[in-house]
Amino acid sequence: MEYDVAIIGGGVAGLGAAIYSGRFNLKVALFAETIGGTIILTDVVENYPGFKRITGYDLAEELKKHMNDYKVDLFEERVSDVKKAGKEFEIKSSERTIKAKTIIFATGTQFKKLNVPGEDEYANKGVHYCALCDGAFYKQKIMTVVGGSDSAAKEALLLTSWADKVYIIYRGDKIHPEPINMDRVEKNPKIEIINHTNVKEIKGDGKKVTHMILDKEYKSSKEFKVDAIFVAIGHNVLSELPAKIGVKLNDKKEVVIDRNARTNVPGVFACGDLVDTVFKQAITGVAEGVLASYSAYTYITDEVIMPTGNNK
Repeated sequence: MEYDVAIIGGGVAGLGAAIYSGRFNLKVALFAETIGGTIILTDVVENYPGFKRITGYDLAEELKKHMNDYKVDLFEERVSDVKKAGKEFEIKSSERTIKAKTIIFATGTQFKKLNVPGEDEYANKGVHYCALCDGAFYKQKIMTVVGGSDSAAKEALLLTSWADKVYIIYRGDKIHPEPINMDRVEKNPKIEIINHTNVKEIKGDGKKVTHMILDKEYKSSKEFKVDAIFVAIGHNVLSELPAKIGVKLNDKKEVVIDRNARTNVPGVFACGDLVDTVFKQAITGVAEGVLASYSAYTYITDEVIMPTGNNK
């Protein structure tokens, strides 16, 4: 089957691209293993215009509902391969192969690992990457968050809903969340920050995590007793598919785009956490998805839509 545009990735950027591709009356295929992407693992979103406070899951659901107002063929499948097929592109998933005149990549990122001994052994046995998903299993326990970003701070704040104590372990001088979350961390009596420290090894009894080994002493010991470890040290970019068809990447493996979400390959566009924009937020990803759909439309039709001021 042939489509005007194939969108690969169903996070907020991909959903934004699908909504506007539908509005442009393009024939759209959206491939997504998980609708909503990583935003559905976020407990509270307070920086998406129009919603003072909403869960990540509910935000994704609102975008999906909006998308369903348009004709979008949704395939909840993993794309395994993409390649050029003349002037078009061939997209192969676990269930089907389609052709499309254009592609919008919105594949996003995946959680980074610590890559220390014991991490894989105790995955889901005390080592986790999502507080919202797994924090409730450790009520009245001692937990740690490894990382110093805004995401790490928010993970720690959420974990205080269940934990007796939450430690933030960070290798740098000072954690660097958004000011509002820094203030919340500093005011929360359950949270303690340990700076200039790395996790060297994760230990357990074979069934669950019991402690970890630090690279410097804390209270006269490098052994640190803990019931759960939540890793929040960033993400790896999922750019293998665009690289297969010659899309340019930067040294971080991010897809390089211009201000209209175009890549160096004609007919190929990208948006969201996948791309090389500095400030990555849900709202900026959605905006990039919209630009990508507009660029795909102009590529296919060679028609530029002029703003009217009332296009609602």
